[in-house]
Amino acid sequence: MIGALIGLVAAVAAVFAALTAVLTIVFARRVVTPEPAKRGVERIIGVDLARSTISLAASDETRMLGSYGFWFDKDAGHARLGDVLDDDGRVVRRRIDSVDFGRLDRATHGRMSGWVRIGPWELDRPYQDVIVPTALGPAPAWLVPAKGIDADDAARADSRVDSGDDSGDGSNDAGEDWVIQVHGRGAKRHEGLRGIEPITDAGWTTLLISYRNDGEAPESVDRRYGLGGTEWADVEAAVRFATEHGARRIVLMGWSMGGSIALQAVLRSAEVRERLVGVILDSPAVDWVDILRFQGRALGLPTGLGDAVAHVLGEPWSGGLTGLAAPVAVEELDPVARADEFEVPMLLMHSADDGFVPIEGSRRLAAARPDLIRFEEFAGARHTKLWNHDPERWSRLVRDWLVDLAAATRPIETEAGA
Repeated sequence: MIGALIGLVAAVAAVFAALTAVLTIVFARRVVTPEPAKRGVERIIGVDLARSTISLAASDETRMLGSYGFWFDKDAGHARLGDVLDDDGRVVRRRIDSVDFGRLDRATHGRMSGWVRIGPWELDRPYQDVIVPTALGPAPAWLVPAKGIDADDAARADSRVDSGDDSGDGSNDAGEDWVIQVHGRGAKRHEGLRGIEPITDAGWTTLLISYRNDGEAPESVDRRYGLGGTEWADVEAAVRFATEHGARRIVLMGWSMGGSIALQAVLRSAEVRERLVGVILDSPAVDWVDILRFQGRALGLPTGLGDAVAHVLGEPWSGGLTGLAAPVAVEELDPVARADEFEVPMLLMHSADDGFVPIEGSRRLAAARPDLIRFEEFAGARHTKLWNHDPERWSRLVRDWLVDLAAATRPIETEAGA
């Protein structure tokens, strides 16, 4: 009897171990694999186009205050939703500001998005579609010049750079101050549309880039995310593009995983650091181990699975299971451990109730370099939706920080002959 019981316990333990191993591999593969468009998890209860309202099943996402994009029909449809009209705890009713395309009245599910706008053409700003040459091929980007600069001039390479002539005052039509925006995991360059107005109003040109495996830029051989450990090379290429087009002072701006990518570019590339004068981070992925733990708990997975996933991603033998061409050493992506290497000021913004990327990583990074990092904590906003929650505060922070940075980094103009 006792032997049978011991055998049963051993069998159960073996099954549990096997199940945990499978879950670990599935989770690890999911983390590094770009996801196809899904129908969305927010359930649509009803749509009243005549009254311009939509009723959604209550959730943390659907009851967010502010204005949002709403993708439905596996991203084949898009609407813009205004603020919450009422919330009875089960159903949230919101205003419909517009339906851009698709049949919202026939949709059953959708997803809330921070991208209210769908392109720079909606803004009262000149812009141009440009191509950033990367090691993997041409990557599309949007170039939006600083206020007062023509978009065609901004995209034209500086003739003095091409010819090697460095005579003159060093100015050019593209502007010398650039913000390169890096979007997050599962997003596209559209994520940075919210930053265009405060950035260009502050006198900075902005370049909204794409990078490998994001659905717009060329794919890598393995078609997998490197969590910043591979994508940073595309940011380096964007810095090279900006420099060739007249940029002398560059700020990297990263959203979510884009924050991890931007920080890795700073830590790994001398070319990036050469003209870097600042970094802006919105809801950045700072501590990947912490993020994996958080996501594991949110999915109801066994305790410690996040640590196991981080371990698997870094093992050279795991490529056949995850699809990675090379291991991702998650612990080496920790910017807090290398905080002493940062040399430029940073504006770091994160919401305490992010819901996807825990704020603790940002708090640790800010605490590690209080001399460089201005940390602005939000409350009530969700992941990368700080602008949507409080557009006035977010825009003011970005604009004023860039104005102050420009004043601190631009050379003092002197009279001729002085």
